[in-house]
Amino acid sequence: MTTTLTINRPNFSAVNTDTIESELDELIAQFQSVIDRVSTQENPTWDSLVRAQEEAGNALSLFWSPVSHLNSVMNSDALREAYNRCLPKLSAFYTEMGQNSDLYNATLRLRNSDEYDTLNTAQQKSLNNDIRDFELGGVSLTDENKTRYVEIAQALSKLKTEFSDNVLDATNAWEKLIEDETVLSGLPESAMAAAKQRATDKDQQGWLLNLEFPVYYAVMTFCENAALREEVYTAYATRASNHGPHAGQFDNGEKALEILQLRAERAHLLGYKNYAELSVVPKMVDSPEQVVDFLNDLADKAVPEAKREYQELETFAKKELGIETLSAWDVPFASDKLKQKQYAISEQDLKPYFPATKAIPGMFAVIGKLFNLSIEQVNDVDVYHEDVQCYAIRDDAGDLRGEFYLDNYARPNKRGGAWMDTCATRQQVEQGIQLPIAYLTCNLTPPVGDEPALLTHMEVTTLFHEFGHGLHHMLTRMDTAGVSGINGVEWDAVELPSQFLENWCWERESLDMISAHYQTGDSIPDDL
Repeated sequence: MTTTLTINRPNFSAVNTDTIESELDELIAQFQSVIDRVSTQENPTWDSLVRAQEEAGNALSLFWSPVSHLNSVMNSDALREAYNRCLPKLSAFYTEMGQNSDLYNATLRLRNSDEYDTLNTAQQKSLNNDIRDFELGGVSLTDENKTRYVEIAQALSKLKTEFSDNVLDATNAWEKLIEDETVLSGLPESAMAAAKQRATDKDQQGWLLNLEFPVYYAVMTFCENAALREEVYTAYATRASNHGPHAGQFDNGEKALEILQLRAERAHLLGYKNYAELSVVPKMVDSPEQVVDFLNDLADKAVPEAKREYQELETFAKKELGIETLSAWDVPFASDKLKQKQYAISEQDLKPYFPATKAIPGMFAVIGKLFNLSIEQVNDVDVYHEDVQCYAIRDDAGDLRGEFYLDNYARPNKRGGAWMDTCATRQQVEQGIQLPIAYLTCNLTPPVGDEPALLTHMEVTTLFHEFGHGLHHMLTRMDTAGVSGINGVEWDAVELPSQFLENWCWERESLDMISAHYQTGDSIPDDL
């Protein structure tokens, strides 16, 4: 029997900031009615209990996914406002769903029934994960503590979104127009051209720098002007803190502390000593101590060599470059010069070997050879920016396995970093099998004019890294949503049970922001 395959691509053009909230309200209400209906079953089956929830959850996910994605890559005041109005509703709904005793008991009845033995491994795993997540979600708490848990969940959702918004706003707020070309001495021709184009686009004369990572990287690595390196480094490292050129304006210090405090309180409510103990429960380690032991062992092996290399760099910088004291903004610059001396090669020398027009098809060719896949662009698809392309992945039998949207280049109002996120999950739906779709997002060096973008070696490895996550999501054969693709496993810093609510970049950027906030010598409270 032939299985019907369906692709549910997002309609980005149809996202209307005026109606997002009302549409979300309707979908949440529909999902809630399903929960109310299925949670009262005395003899639930997989289809009547889990599949019913999967279908309702899929409808909500297909709606919210493009909204959440656009908020990260095409941020605007109207979209941010609508997104922030909706987020507390999503947080409350999923938190209360996780604390629904009737639904939990129905899930337990299915787990303890004879039908459980008839389920396949994926279904059993998904069901056991659901039971675990109910328990981690506070289903067994007292009514008073359940109420507090909901308050914590909503506060965390709001704080993390505000945190990411502040980082984006702080990044967008800083610019520097250079009118004297000699100030940019050492900067590669491609970086100069991009800075010139950036100024022209804003009707300015000269070269315009900002804090998008390709600009920051070029200045740190190649610019011979130490004062400019220090200025750009300080602006970048102190974003959204109480230091630097916008000190206090987008300050995330108190938000970071409040997030840590709320996480600790949530862990205590659930009976854990700290958030680390709670965090490792769904992960592949047994305890926080095991993580710390691993890191300490790694440090024992790596730190001596790192110190030796740093001393070598200090000696080189002082002797060859005249840098008496090696500062943070000197390290990338001096490192590249040392590499040139020792190996006759610079990071800039590698870029012509990695034009995006060759590197991206080359990556597709490597993936194709490794996994017997073909990757082809899908035309006439609704996209949200001219830089974005949609691609289809087929196996060696010619069967469609999934699709992905590739959004490679840095631009204003796009969050920094690189990530893969879920657009649609492979799962059983009424029409057959819904195939997976992924978002693959980077902030690579953009092209200038008609010339292709020239990528650094690090940017190429970033592409491969994120594509690896994409393959994990897109090549799955699992038709059970809870364990399909990236679902049901911990990866990178993402907490998958909260994927609707938590932006990946908070986990990574928070460490930098906390460090910037406390660089004056203040201490982070011990109980956090």
